[in-house]
Amino acid sequence: MSEIKELICIGCPLGCPLTVEMEQKEVLSVTGNTCANGDRYARKEVTDPRRTVTSTVIVEGGEQAVVSVKTALDIPKNKIFDCMAELAKIKISAPVAIGDVVVKNIADTGVSVVATRAVAKQMR
Repeated sequence: MSEIKELICIGCPLGCPLTVEMEQKEVLSVTGNTCANGDRYARKEVTDPRRTVTSTVIVEGGEQAVVSVKTALDIPKNKIFDCMAELAKIKISAPVAIGDVVVKNIADTGVSVVATRAVAKQMR
């Protein structure tokens, strides 16, 4: 017995309504897409959904109190809350440069979290 899943594509700005037909965990067909991005997005979303996580981390001794961070790659969707819980406990020291690794292997995903902006050390 096949299962039908309805999605809105985020692969490009068109936002096509997609219909994915599945049997067990196998994708049988994808319809509704107007480009190849839609097919790829739908197959990935229903079999292995992943997201890039963005957040902030506390900076001690910096000109700003926090620094924006993101996962270097997308992580499994079911690991997002674990990732956020780990990030809530992190404190780093200034200075921070764009691209600095803040956490390696966040939530046992094999993915690092990196700083997305610079924070200078606070001058006294």
